[in-house]
Amino acid sequence: MATAAAVPDKPSVGLKLAHGFGAAAFGIKNNGFDYFLLLFYGTVIGLEQWLVGLALFIALVFDALSDPLVGYWSDNLRSRWGRRHPFMYAAALPVSLSYFLLWIPPDVGQWGLFAYLTITAILIRTFITVFETPSTSLLPELTSDYAERTSMQSYRLMFGWLGGSVMSLLMWGVLLAGAAGQNNPEAFATYGIIGGGLIFVSIMVSAIGTHHRIPTLSRPVATGERYSMRRVYAEMVETLSEKSFIALFLTMVFGSISTGIVAGLAYIFLSYFWEFTQFQIFIWVSSVFISALLGFFLGPWATRKWGKKRAVIGIGIFAFTIAPAPVILRLVGLMPENGDPILFPLLLTINIFDIALIIALQAVLYSMIADLVESNQLKTGRRSEGVYYSAITFTRKATQGLGVFMAGGILSLVAFPETVSDIGVSEETLWWLGALYAPLLILLWSATLYCISRYRIDKAQHEENLRALREKQASASP
Repeated sequence: MATAAAVPDKPSVGLKLAHGFGAAAFGIKNNGFDYFLLLFYGTVIGLEQWLVGLALFIALVFDALSDPLVGYWSDNLRSRWGRRHPFMYAAALPVSLSYFLLWIPPDVGQWGLFAYLTITAILIRTFITVFETPSTSLLPELTSDYAERTSMQSYRLMFGWLGGSVMSLLMWGVLLAGAAGQNNPEAFATYGIIGGGLIFVSIMVSAIGTHHRIPTLSRPVATGERYSMRRVYAEMVETLSEKSFIALFLTMVFGSISTGIVAGLAYIFLSYFWEFTQFQIFIWVSSVFISALLGFFLGPWATRKWGKKRAVIGIGIFAFTIAPAPVILRLVGLMPENGDPILFPLLLTINIFDIALIIALQAVLYSMIADLVESNQLKTGRRSEGVYYSAITFTRKATQGLGVFMAGGILSLVAFPETVSDIGVSEETLWWLGALYAPLLILLWSATLYCISRYRIDKAQHEENLRALREKQASASP
């Protein structure tokens, strides 16, 4: 069980900025795993692509075991710094150091590289969980307001996307802009140093910036029962068995896998399918700043206007329609040819709005997790933010595991060359790449929208849960 001090429903902008800034750490880590890891290990270092995917998948299996344990531990920790902040402070240095080590692999052959990548990926995923799960779990405690939770999540998503985008701009605009291009190992080592440093800063700023709220946060209540693994997993199963959570969890699974496929194949499509120049790719990456700002305002607005579930479904239908449309139109010969002056601005505009819609959709989705907390507290007497958010953190990291693994599988199925010659990639290979890519995304996105339609907690239900909790706590007071 847990007790909580009064939670102000209108958190300050400063608090939102501090809490949100911590997501830059996850965004930087995601940027490396999504966009550069397969390129670096598969092309620059020479590790076979299927081994890269297998290493990340193995790390994902370890996540499946460690994530919920970290979440449960942070729900039940008793310390003078509360339940969350000890984890946040403890993660800062290890995750930064392990991220740096990822980009300076030793020269130890194929299987040695595979082992090195597997171990470092496990370390990074574990340490980022130690920060990300407690950090995101603060959100339901910082405000109980239905719409404010989406607003706070919008800050978090904005900083997460901006953190990753800054690193992409650094890579494409500076580090890979030399004569060696993407084949320069030193550029990736520098990327690791800067990325690791920024991860450390973002974690510490977020932890320190929210530290003053520790006295107002919930505290676990001693029950006198002995802890055991059987009890831990029994309580987690009870918490995660709520139908609305299952719907949300499956939504995140399908959404994360599809996002991982898009990210894993982004450079391939930009460079070979659409044949954009390095400068055009730089502009493409830079445009995410516009998307992040648009999504930052769109998510809270849609929540206030339509409610969370309807907002997700409406935004999702629009976003998931325009995203694969250019690829499908190219397959049937209805898109401008590569090199046509209209092609790049057309696709850039579509991408800006599509990413903005995705960011807004994610902000609303993640805030729906917070509304599960009070619903579960009424049934179990426990506040289990950490268990809920650890499950979601796991699905987000599935973006790199299953998504990149499937992206590598698509490249293998179409026989995409490991080293592209001067004559480029054959039209047949590119056609099959698009023919596998677009329908698979449509299938995954359709499953995403179906699952979220099964979510049941709306604004009225949330406010009723809050009222019932207040009455329950009042009756329990002396």
